[in-house]
Amino acid sequence: MCGIIGIVGKTQVADRLVDGLKRMEYRGYDSAGVCTIDDGQLIRRRAQGKLSNLVAELERSGAPGEIGIAHTRWATHGAPTANNAHPHATDRVALVHNGIIENFRELREELEGEGRRLESETDSEVVVHLVSREIENGASPHDAVRAVLPRLRGAFALAIAFRDHPGLLIGARLGSPLVVGYGEGEMYLGSDALALAPLTQDICYLEEGDWVAIERTSATIYDADGNPAEREVTTSGASAAAVEKGNYRHFMQKEIFEQPTVVAQTLASYVRQADETVALPQLDFDLSAIRRVTMVACGTSYYAAMVAKYWFEQFARVPVDLDVASEFRYRDPVLEEGGLALFISQSGETADTLAALRHCKAEGQTIAVVVNVPTSTMAREADLLLPTHAGPEIGVASTKAFTCQLAVLAALAAHFAVVKGKMSRSEEQEVVRHLLEAPACLNAALDHDEDIAAMAHLIAPARDVLYLGRGPDFPLALEGALKLKEISYIHAEGYASGEMKHGPIALIDEDVPVVVLAPSGPLFEKTVSNMEEVRARGGKVVLISDEEGLRSAGRDCMATICMPKVHPLIAPLVYAVPVQLLAYHVAVAKGTDVDQPRNLAKSVTVE
Repeated sequence: MCGIIGIVGKTQVADRLVDGLKRMEYRGYDSAGVCTIDDGQLIRRRAQGKLSNLVAELERSGAPGEIGIAHTRWATHGAPTANNAHPHATDRVALVHNGIIENFRELREELEGEGRRLESETDSEVVVHLVSREIENGASPHDAVRAVLPRLRGAFALAIAFRDHPGLLIGARLGSPLVVGYGEGEMYLGSDALALAPLTQDICYLEEGDWVAIERTSATIYDADGNPAEREVTTSGASAAAVEKGNYRHFMQKEIFEQPTVVAQTLASYVRQADETVALPQLDFDLSAIRRVTMVACGTSYYAAMVAKYWFEQFARVPVDLDVASEFRYRDPVLEEGGLALFISQSGETADTLAALRHCKAEGQTIAVVVNVPTSTMAREADLLLPTHAGPEIGVASTKAFTCQLAVLAALAAHFAVVKGKMSRSEEQEVVRHLLEAPACLNAALDHDEDIAAMAHLIAPARDVLYLGRGPDFPLALEGALKLKEISYIHAEGYASGEMKHGPIALIDEDVPVVVLAPSGPLFEKTVSNMEEVRARGGKVVLISDEEGLRSAGRDCMATICMPKVHPLIAPLVYAVPVQLLAYHVAVAKGTDVDQPRNLAKSVTVE
């Protein structure tokens, strides 16, 4: 979601603040702003739209100062206008906010009842007025923040600057991440380590309810009760190079092509090639005693969980409940005593998923997380951390994180089956061998990039596209439809192939392309039968299969995409590539913003 950066520096900070915002563009935003302190004044510059508009505003008006805060906003309360852009300010205090203040209406009414004039439609502005009121009444910045934080309900990461204290920033977090960076004679705040990567590698992560006062050479951290607290300073390992596209046109394209490498890196942490066994991190609980698994995720991660449900039930014979995180708590789920709750998230900060995790933890579930950011909140709160090794994913539409999640989940399912006594030694070896084949098969799938680009013009004019698949290819159909929607803005839906005749077939005509995922194998003939039902009604079919499948059923299709012949276990990883590339090339053909599609954010840190 929104991106925050703050610098207490020893040189001018405006350019570095904007540079930090550029490294967080991947999070999604629709306006941006900076505020610096210079010569006893708060200097605020804001702009609607892309960061280039803010840069132009700074070139016109400037923002001198050696201390400042900056923000990219993804609109929640109030339209994406310059007036609603952060930082928000009074004459004494400026503030940026990531999250949602749920009780902002009552706070706003209180402030307006005192005669205060709020200029924006946002929930965030009430916070700066509350802090400013305390300052006006004689409180120190520390005491003002200490008084205001308990009044806020919801989620927030805050960075606050004070006109009369030009060497101080205060940050706070509850439900949204915030990082403290330690420099040489400078200190920093950021939404993530990537924002601070060129500035420092020495960081600490604030814990839930923490707030921090930073000056040029120090950071004083307080816990939720206002007591001084110690937090470990670690080396982030984040690289500024991670936000460079290299020779690729878009980050999404780069990340699609990184998949063979990052899947291999991920698998190296979970399988032992020498003896062909699956290996997990040291467990503090008895996995063999788990009788039921609850999986929770959002978006693309949810589709990874859908695939994993097939694997867990097929291999380990353990029942799996599967929920979208935003709905999970609200159906009052029945959680079996001694169950395993498994959460999947690229960022490890997704608000809905994190709330579900805490609900399960309170209900006594053992918590496992599959995340791409091992220092994230979910990672720190888990009993079992299962990191992917995809590296920073900048494109909003998830690609390499998805295939790395699948790699981890396949290994976990196999290990689960082994410890449950449901998988023999020879079967484990076979699974490992097939998993180790995945990177090469991903490379083979990428070899068809030009073929897919050449057919993108057949899909680009469509208003509606359907995706079909059976078994584990059904979640891939859902994922393919999501990718197309996200970046090309074409309406698309994924269906289990056998469900076509239960309603969706009414949509079929010559203007609706139907993408069919059908690797040869036990479900191939049934999927092809459903495909023929589409063709009989004038539907234009794009068939994604291997050479054997295309030989059998590829005639009279609008287009075909040939995949390598793969074992069903790794088919979901390999078939992710053509649906990603198809969405990418269609979006390029339509001229949309591939890496930062409208209205979307990379990390959804509000419910």
